[in-house]
Amino acid sequence: MIPITEQSSLYDNLETKSVQELTSAINQEDHKVAKAIEEVLPQVNDLITSIVSKLKNGGRMFYLGAGSGGRLSVLDVIELPTTYGLPKGIYNAILAGGEDRLIDALEEMEDDINEAWSRLSTANISEKDIVVGISASGSTPFVVEGLKQCRAHNITTGCIVSNLNSLIAAQADYPIEVLTGPEFITGSTRMKCGTAQKMLFDMISTSVMIQMGRIEGNNMIHVKLINDKIMDRGVKMLMKKADIENYEAAKSLLLQYGTVKNAMEKLVKNQD
Repeated sequence: MIPITEQSSLYDNLETKSVQELTSAINQEDHKVAKAIEEVLPQVNDLITSIVSKLKNGGRMFYLGAGSGGRLSVLDVIELPTTYGLPKGIYNAILAGGEDRLIDALEEMEDDINEAWSRLSTANISEKDIVVGISASGSTPFVVEGLKQCRAHNITTGCIVSNLNSLIAAQADYPIEVLTGPEFITGSTRMKCGTAQKMLFDMISTSVMIQMGRIEGNNMIHVKLINDKIMDRGVKMLMKKADIENYEAAKSLLLQYGTVKNAMEKLVKNQD
C-alpha cells in the first residue's frame, strides 16, 4: 500500500494551470490541514500533558527530526527563550546533520541510524526527559532508531507523523498521526504536512508555556526585552497591570527588573 504522503496528487497537468487556478487549488488543500489536526486533538492533549509533567519535574523536551519538519522544530525551539523567557536547554531540537546546518538541507543525514542516539547521549538524556520524533513519512531512519533507543532506555517518547501505522509511531508512547492526505505536488511534504507540523509546534509549545506559568492573562510576562518594539510592548503591559500612568516611570522599572513579571513582583512586595 502506498503511504498517504506518497500518493498521487488530486491535481494534474499543473504546468497548464493559471496562477489563479494554482493558488485556489493550494488554498483548498490547505483548508484540510486544520480539520486533520482537529481529528487528533485528544492525542495532542495527551502529549502536551506528558511534556508539562516532565518539565515540571526537572526534565527536558527534545524534538528529534529531519527534513522540513525537523527544521520547523528548530525554529520553534529558537523562539521560546525570547518569547517566554525560557532558559535555554529546557526545550531542544536535534536535527539530522546538525542545527548549525539548518539552511543546508542535508537530507542524506536522515538515513544515519546512529547519529540521533549519539547526540541524545551527548546531551545526557535520561528518564526525566521526553523525546518527540518528527517525520512526515513516519519512516525516517534517523528518527526511528533514535526513538527505539529511547524506549530501550525507558525514556518517554512521542511523535508527529503523517501516515498511519508507521515505524516511528510504533516507537512512540504518545503518537500523533495527522493525516492531511496527498500533497498538491506529489510527495512534496513541505506543503500540507509542513503546515500541519508548524501548527502543531505552535499549539504544543504555546500550551506548554502557558501550563508552565510563562503567561499571565494573555500576556508574555517573561518576554525578553531585545528590541524597541518588545520594550514598548512590555512597558504598556506593565502600565496596564500595575496601573502606572507615566510611560517613562514604567520603562524605568522594566529596565531595572528585566521582565514584566519581575517588576510586578517587586511592586507587590513593596506594597506589603
